Formats: sequence, structure tokens, C-alpha cells
Amino acid sequence: MASSSTSPVSLAARSPQFSGTELAEGLAPPRQFSSASFDNYRPDPEYPSQEDAVERLRAFAGSWSAPARSGGLFSRKKKVPETRPGLYLDGGFGVGKTHLLAALWHAAPGPRKYFGTFIEYTALVGALGYASTVTLLTGSTLLCIDEFELDDPGDTMMMTRLLTELVSTGTRLAATSNTPPNALGEGRFAAADFLREIHALSGNFDTLRIDGTDYRRRSLEGHALVTDGEAYDERVRSAIEAGETVSDDTFDGIIAHLANVHPSRYIGLIDGIDRIALSGVHVLESQTEALRLVAFVDRVYDAQIPIIASGVPLDEVFGGDMLSGGYRKKYLRSMSRMMALTSAD
Repeated sequence: MASSSTSPVSLAARSPQFSGTELAEGLAPPRQFSSASFDNYRPDPEYPSQEDAVERLRAFAGSWSAPARSGGLFSRKKKVPETRPGLYLDGGFGVGKTHLLAALWHAAPGPRKYFGTFIEYTALVGALGYASTVTLLTGSTLLCIDEFELDDPGDTMMMTRLLTELVSTGTRLAATSNTPPNALGEGRFAAADFLREIHALSGNFDTLRIDGTDYRRRSLEGHALVTDGEAYDERVRSAIEAGETVSDDTFDGIIAHLANVHPSRYIGLIDGIDRIALSGVHVLESQTEALRLVAFVDRVYDAQIPIIASGVPLDEVFGGDMLSGGYRKKYLRSMSRMMALTSAD
């Protein structure tokens, strides 16, 4: 993206606003998954469940138009295996769940299908109201919900009610999720936890387990890249001279600003930005600030915007006992993403 500016911009000076219509129009896979398909998913041969997942999703995508099977002229018709309207992708971070979710969205029929994070759907309800959101989404072939948040009981109940209404009118669902605050474990977002939290809707979901290791860490070792001193200024300057739109903010400035912007609008903070620079990164002691950073990094990662950072490596910012607490999986996923973003060219 060409930039007409000879100096960096500041994300902390931005206050993005979105209408309900604009939010709805943005419910599509992130840029990095704009061409995601079952064919270009790369399953890890050490984990057969990944290849199995591709075949299960292909079958789910094909079930919209699957013809009834016949056993012949004098035979009873064989029943087509029942396909539940919902599919839950159960696996750790970095095993390709979002890629597969986006591939399913691309394969689904019809012009009316939606893909968004849990936060984006709740923001849509906040902007349009519950009844208008139901009206807008009714008649869609598929709703993909990435990172279904189980941390807020109120929002979880609201989304369960919304999805129940949509399923009753023929909409199909596919979801991934994070994990409840009291659930621990390495990278897995257990299906039992997800189905328990959405108990009123759980009977509509088949579970698809996807095992594996974080693909981002297969080629990355060590920590997030740090660029200090004159090298930091030089990288910012070189990016601008190359025609990029670069933001340059202090870490403290961004953390403070995130408190004043709803997470559903974080995508607006980085609109049009080609590279993000953060100076003075340090360890966070506030879990509230840490969770805001996680949500922000998710949007940056979706947009595939490289990060230049000085100070403490970004994958070491979660201080205290955060990595042994209930949000461990969120932090580990964010650490992996920050390592990838600071290593991107």
C-alpha cells in the first residue's frame, strides 16, 4: 500500500467508529485466508486427525446439495447419514482451525454467509440490536464463529439464543472457541467445555477433533524479535521510504489507548497500516491490559501486519502468574502470533 506520508502515524490518535451495516459487510474471512481452501491446507502427516478433518469438512460442505441415495429399483432407499447443522472444530492453537473454517466458508453455497469472531458478532448485536441482527442473519446458509468466547456468561447466553433461532430457520454453523477461565491445559480448547457452555445449542453440533502442534512454532525458535536503538529508527524510516504506511507508538501509549476502544473496533485502529512499530515494550502486570493486548494482536495477526518492537521481547510481556492461570491458552496463542509477526518481513 503506497503511503503519501513521510512520517509515521499514531494508532493511539485513532478512534474508529463502525455502523451496524459496516460491521455486517466486514463479516468475511481475514485477508490472510481470502483464498483458503481444503486443497491448500497442509496437514501434518504426524497427526492423521488433520487429514481426517479435511475430509469431514469436505463432506459437510457437500451436504447442502447431497442427493438422496437409492438402493435400486426394488430396494428401500438408504438413508443419507444425518448431518447436524453445527460443526465444532476442537483443537489447540496453530493446528489450522481458522484456515479450515475459512475454507468451509468459501465452499459453502449462496451469497449470504458470514465469517467473524465472537466479538464481531456481539458487536453487531450491540450496533443493530438483537431483533435486527436476527432479521439480518436469517436466511444465511452458514455462520462461522471463530474464537467463540466462553469468558463472558452473558454474551455466551445471548449468542446461544441467537444461534438457536438461526438454526431453526435453516442456517448452518461452524465454530472454534477459546476456553473457559477455569480450564487449564496445553493448547486444547476442549469440546466438552464448549458444549457445556452452550448447552441449549449443543445437540446441534458434531465435534471434529484436530490434533497437532502449533505450525507457527515449527519454523520459529527463541523469542519475538527485538530491534533496539538506532536500528529501530532505521527500520521505521526504511519502511516509510519504501512506501509503507507505518504506525509508531510507545507500548504504554497503545496499552492505554486500547482501554478506550472496544475490542470490536480494534480492526479499525490498524486499517490501512502496513507495519506497526512499538517502542519500550515491557512486562504487563495487569491481566485486564494483557487480555486487551491479546485481542489487539489477534486483529493484527488476521491482517498479517509485521511488527517492529523494542524493549522486552513481545512473547515475554505476560508477567506474574498469567501463564499458569485460566487464560493460559490465550496467552500462549498470542505469544506464538507475536513471534511470527516480529519475524515477518
